[in-house]
Amino acid sequence: MLSGKPFAAASEENRTPILTVLETRFATASRVLEIGGGTGQHAVFFAEQLPHLHWQCTDRAQNLPGIQQWIAEAALPNLPPPLQLDVTSEQDWPAGPFDAVFSANTAHIMSLREVKAMFVGVGRVLQAGGCFALYGPFSRDGRHNSPSNAMFDLQLRARDPESGVRDIRDLERIAAAAGLDLEEDCSMPVNNRTLIWRRRKGKHN
Repeated sequence: MLSGKPFAAASEENRTPILTVLETRFATASRVLEIGGGTGQHAVFFAEQLPHLHWQCTDRAQNLPGIQQWIAEAALPNLPPPLQLDVTSEQDWPAGPFDAVFSANTAHIMSLREVKAMFVGVGRVLQAGGCFALYGPFSRDGRHNSPSNAMFDLQLRARDPESGVRDIRDLERIAAAAGLDLEEDCSMPVNNRTLIWRRRKGKHN
């Protein structure tokens, strides 16, 4: 293991449950875009476990060196160097189309403006009929699914009023405007969920 390589315990803990969801939903995909790669642990694990996928990891510039450490050490043929992506910058988005998009634990740390920009970007680069898997904590109809998520939401908003646990109903409206529809709501461990969005086939770039 390279010295100074970033590590997130949560990524190790949630990767197998997430894999269970992705291995069926991404079974026919070939080119995947990951938004907000974080440490790079997910990219390495999923690229290794799903070798049929070309896994393109992205994140903000400051996180790329740490991600690159993981990717360089793994040396997987289906895992290229990470790309810079600020979701609010249209020019940052890599050229599509992608067969699938994945993002974990991003929507609640983004501002609402960034969440909207993420869905618009996904709608632009995801091919018609493609799948967007979004993992994290979510509320529904203004209600949290656990006291711990309610407390987490308060902590997020105290630190940054623009962030917070997103409500699925709000996301459905945002996604619909970008040509994406909620297809599945998968319950995950530790009160998280994986939301599976499908890009409408009638939506054109």
